[in-house]
Amino acid sequence: MRFTPTPLAGAFLIDIDPVEDARGLFARTVCEDEFARHGLVGRFVQQSVSWNPQAGTVRGLHFQIAPDQEIKLVRVTRGAIFDAIVDLRPDSATFGKAFHTELSAENRRQLYIPAGMAHGFQSLHPGTEVLYQMSTPFRPASARGLRWDDAALAIPWPACAAGTARTISDNDRAWPLLAALT
Repeated sequence: MRFTPTPLAGAFLIDIDPVEDARGLFARTVCEDEFARHGLVGRFVQQSVSWNPQAGTVRGLHFQIAPDQEIKLVRVTRGAIFDAIVDLRPDSATFGKAFHTELSAENRRQLYIPAGMAHGFQSLHPGTEVLYQMSTPFRPASARGLRWDDAALAIPWPACAAGTARTISDNDRAWPLLAALT
């Protein structure tokens, strides 16, 4: 695996090193020892999947508060997403800054998201499936979020195809702006 740091400390893009032959390919997506060599947690206690039947589906920006802050490892198993994270760690030099990337089944890239960051995505293709691994179980009482379209975050969400509207839950539309968290 290749670990590439993002501009947000502790967040990494992880690319697999596939071994290919006539049968296809084989690659590791998680190795606790290799993650540890990069100072990362490589043990996950919960795994979830998100299926998004329509392109333009937005989920997030979600996070959990202490003591249930979670580390996430996100990858796409079908389709593609515009994936965004926001640093919410008060002592971080990049507090309030965002990073975005494209994850797809084709590029097989993963995003490692450290505790203290919000995460969200927009599906780019119909039938997109996203696989999450988390270091901490989901705890509804600790679940929080930020408005996905907060201008202060300057996340360049992709436009939807002509005639297609974004699909966003009422809960995600109701999350506060970053300024309300500070």
